[in-house]
Amino acid sequence: MSHDPVLLDERLWFPAASRAAAGGRRAGLVAVGGDLSVERLVLAYRQGIFPWTDNPLTWWSPQPRAILPLAGFHVSRTLARVLRQGRFTVSFDRSFPAVIEGCAAPAPGRTNTWISPSFLAGYTRLHEAGYAHSVECWQGARLVGGVYGVAVGGLFAGESMFHRVSEASKVALCHLVRRLAERGFGLFDLQMLTPATRQLGGVTIPREEYLRRLARVVDQPVKF
Repeated sequence: MSHDPVLLDERLWFPAASRAAAGGRRAGLVAVGGDLSVERLVLAYRQGIFPWTDNPLTWWSPQPRAILPLAGFHVSRTLARVLRQGRFTVSFDRSFPAVIEGCAAPAPGRTNTWISPSFLAGYTRLHEAGYAHSVECWQGARLVGGVYGVAVGGLFAGESMFHRVSEASKVALCHLVRRLAERGFGLFDLQMLTPATRQLGGVTIPREEYLRRLARVVDQPVKF
């Protein structure tokens, strides 16, 4: 059943993700309004919802939902060669602001971005609160790629990645997948599938299945 998106106020709540609009340009839209406070963002991810656009602020839960099975991450021959060669140094949570700014910056084929100044500020606060994390890819002292996302219990929601040198973002993603598997995370959310994430092993599942998997892992005592 299709529903109109809910208009949020100052109260800290969301309608059920299953109430998202179905069909047309609003497909997956759950709510409009609210804010990007740490508390609201954490609540959204716990319920399978994420913010996407600013002015107005919109909250989404797409159907179907894209995930990356941790055991299904595909390492191409090119990426495997780059990893063996050790072209990059990889770090975690060393430079979160620089990674999210890199994801927000214009790039070939991308002249604008959904990562607005308010998103930059909101997710930086989320990082300072211990929920948002980054993986950095370096060549010497130069940041050449990275990925960031949100961890809540055993969920990791990948938000965006960027590269300034070929394969750098994929190397960062590979190290992220390894970290999540080692730490016992149960669900890597991609939100929506892109050609790049499909090549890396991303798949789609029905929203209802995603919400069931989320409920099983969101309270797991794992740490990034």
